[in-house]
Amino acid sequence: MTDSDSAAMTRQSSHKVEDHLRQIVKLLEKHQLVEIMIDRDRRSPRHDLIESLVHRQHLVELQLKLRSLHPADIAFILEALPVDDRLLVWRQMPDEQGGEVLLEVSDAVRDSLIEILERPALVRVLGQLDADDLTEFAEAVPDDVLTEVLQSLNARDRDWLRTTMAYTEDQVGHLMSQDVLTVRENQRVEQVLRLLRGREDLPPNTDCLFVVDARHLLKGVLPLQALLLNEPQTSVAELMLTDSVVFNATDNADDAARAFERYDLVSAPVVNERGRLVGRLTVDEVVDYIREESEEDVLNMAGLRGDEDLFAPIWDSARNRWLWLSVNLCTAFIASRAIGLFEGTISQIVALATLMPIIAGIGGNSGNQTTALVVRGLALGEITPENTWHLVFKELGVGLLNGIVWGATVGLFAYLLYWNLPLGGVMAAAMLLNLLLAALMGVAIPLILHSLGRDPALGSSVLLTFITDGMGFFIFLGLATIFLL
Repeated sequence: MTDSDSAAMTRQSSHKVEDHLRQIVKLLEKHQLVEIMIDRDRRSPRHDLIESLVHRQHLVELQLKLRSLHPADIAFILEALPVDDRLLVWRQMPDEQGGEVLLEVSDAVRDSLIEILERPALVRVLGQLDADDLTEFAEAVPDDVLTEVLQSLNARDRDWLRTTMAYTEDQVGHLMSQDVLTVRENQRVEQVLRLLRGREDLPPNTDCLFVVDARHLLKGVLPLQALLLNEPQTSVAELMLTDSVVFNATDNADDAARAFERYDLVSAPVVNERGRLVGRLTVDEVVDYIREESEEDVLNMAGLRGDEDLFAPIWDSARNRWLWLSVNLCTAFIASRAIGLFEGTISQIVALATLMPIIAGIGGNSGNQTTALVVRGLALGEITPENTWHLVFKELGVGLLNGIVWGATVGLFAYLLYWNLPLGGVMAAAMLLNLLLAALMGVAIPLILHSLGRDPALGSSVLLTFITDGMGFFIFLGLATIFLL
């Protein structure tokens, strides 16, 4: 399949789910319209009967539509609906769909849906999921509910759930699955094929089998392709790969995600510290992890929590933004004091007040570009202690070149606007210095946050804007005070 074919299929899938969303919205609008009309006709003796019949008709239509959709499409629809409509749709879903849908929605929407479920219904929904999926809900549901769900599992699944819950969300052990197919070195191809035919199905994303010894220590990986292309009497020991990618349960999930991308992996074995096979990591779990992390990073760079619901209540959304807005307010006051130090200069040269935002704005944009690149480099593991200084000097070089080009541009603009050559020179010099500062801070802020064990994307944009604004004003007005007065 070519890239263009893949892109066309992606667009078709996107249009399809958007069409489903429009159909659901139309059903909800019809439901609300009829409710309004019935409320206006409450004096009718048949009001209750009409209301019951109409409600039933629209809700049954909605239920039939939901039954025909994939859980991922229902999750998309729920995330795109305002809270009241979302809850109405959620209540019309059959219980057998609930668990799969909860797995697909964002954390914030999942929490809001779990809150409205009564305890028996929540236990029933979670009881449909296997132990691998229940790991996702360990922190989202009350402890007593999780305990009750655990009691419905067999001993093997209970032990597995406790094992995966012992790992943090950024460790491979939290993402691994217990669905593994193992063989021994002394088995032959025909024996392995007979074993596979005896199963009802294969675990999703099975591209290889794992070779273990009697103590369940991992010895190698046997690709399915090798089973199909070799003679029945060939032994597993002859075909297995001993240099495949293997993860430890305590490995960082970011490192595992990069390995999956680098080596085009579909699945990989997970071992413990003794080399014993404990699970399997698959590409679907890795893709979900990457998506969640990337969404969280985008919001964190703007000073938002990564789990905010787009249609959350106004109070919750406002409170979520208070922390960095308060930080931004403090930094804005500091920047304003930088301007206040030069009130005398501004009063004598009024043109400075109109030109100041240009210096600060360009510096902030340039710094945010650098920060985005550094955050990406840290996420991909491309930045190491050995190449950090090379990156710093490279970005300073970029800042110097941009400062010369755009400093000359804004200097010429200021000269043509006010026919004041010294003012144009101050404008050019201030732009050059602020772009150099922006480049340095764009690298330094995420690197410092990363070295402190914090998310490098968290608030980087807010901190960078404060520095480029405050120092931009200070540099520009300081130069103007020295050379124009």
